[in-house]
Amino acid sequence: MLKLYSYWRSSASYRVRIALNLKGLAYEIVPVHLVREGGQQFSDAYRALNPQSRVPLLVDGDFALNQSLAILEYLEALHPQPALLAGDVRTQARIRAFCQTINADIQPLQNTGVLKYLGETLQVDEQARAAWLRHWITRGLAALEDGLRAMPDAPFVFGETAGWAECLLVPQIYAATRFGCDAARYPRLSRVAAHCASLPAFQRAHPDAQPDAGG
Repeated sequence: MLKLYSYWRSSASYRVRIALNLKGLAYEIVPVHLVREGGQQFSDAYRALNPQSRVPLLVDGDFALNQSLAILEYLEALHPQPALLAGDVRTQARIRAFCQTINADIQPLQNTGVLKYLGETLQVDEQARAAWLRHWITRGLAALEDGLRAMPDAPFVFGETAGWAECLLVPQIYAATRFGCDAARYPRLSRVAAHCASLPAFQRAHPDAQPDAGG
């Protein structure tokens, strides 16, 4: 069985949980607490598996893979149905661009390690850290919302089925709300996220449904 080393509130872990559920794959969650004990991701045992000391980490037999988008690529190649990266070459390119906006331009700037460095090393106070978060999250979500205005309305970002875009969008909307951003400012994105919230694959992946939730 696949093993997913995951932290309940980690956006990147959340993405992979959604993808695994949409694919209908069986997997075991192995919790890695990013704060407790100085961060369990820095333990010798975990670093032996993942020298990057981050989550998620997918273990498939004797093969271990980090980085959420690399994991999504791996799952898509091994288990092509149901397809989470659908459409023609141009549609797939747009899906990848949408995902990279979240993966590269938004999420890294709200990362636990970044916030810890801002607070502990640079002595940035809580109010300023909150402003930092809101700035980068709202800037990124606004760009995504604007990019969808010319596209036909649909239940999901790129059509009639959930895929990679939703795997990244739903955790980002969750994080935006958690950090005090008003997701209602992005009606198209919010509608998609609300629709996803009604689906079992997304419900099972939600942070509150995880074995380490609240820890």
